[in-house]
Amino acid sequence: MFTGLIETVGAVVQTSRTTGGARIQIQAAWPDGGAPREGDSVAVNGACLTAVEPAHGTFSADLSPETVSRTLLAGLRPGDQVNLERALRVGGRLGGHFVQGHVDAVVRIISISRAGGFARWRITLPEAQSREVAVKGSAALDGVSLTVAAAGDGWFEVALIPATLDATTLGAHRPGDALHLETDVLAKYVARSIQHGMPEGPSIWEAFLDRSVHEAD
Repeated sequence: MFTGLIETVGAVVQTSRTTGGARIQIQAAWPDGGAPREGDSVAVNGACLTAVEPAHGTFSADLSPETVSRTLLAGLRPGDQVNLERALRVGGRLGGHFVQGHVDAVVRIISISRAGGFARWRITLPEAQSREVAVKGSAALDGVSLTVAAAGDGWFEVALIPATLDATTLGAHRPGDALHLETDVLAKYVARSIQHGMPEGPSIWEAFLDRSVHEAD
């Protein structure tokens, strides 16, 4: 589990194809010297990977065939920058939102408008994820936790502050660029419940409210 708050930006050293998958090597300077250890989970542009062979400021990660098919990671080239975040520790502060590190779709920037260091992006929204994106809800783009500012048929918008643009890879993006999208996990469960119908009887929220009323009497 991650928060969508990027810890550092790393650079791809190399990518190589393996049987059915790929391997990526990344170099980065981590805050407080907290480089990932063997077996640690690291979100790379929002995709959860397992760190292997950490040494001298670098670590590698294997990309499964599923990861290769669903993300842009296997196509990264040496020098490309990536957003990095280590997994959330139990008891740690949750400053963004719950991010699983599971990429739902590859989306593209439709347009970017800028004003005084701020930016507003319009992003393509696949039909499969349309019910999981709501205004004032959360979404992660390349691993960055953002708030949905607007949404329409086939698109949604996010507003980016200067700190986000400066501390992540997002500041270098242009219209037409592709990104990883992960929708909010809570929205996924709500959408699935609606799609398949709610169970008979009172919902968990109705039961909670009923109990609260009785306890207040």
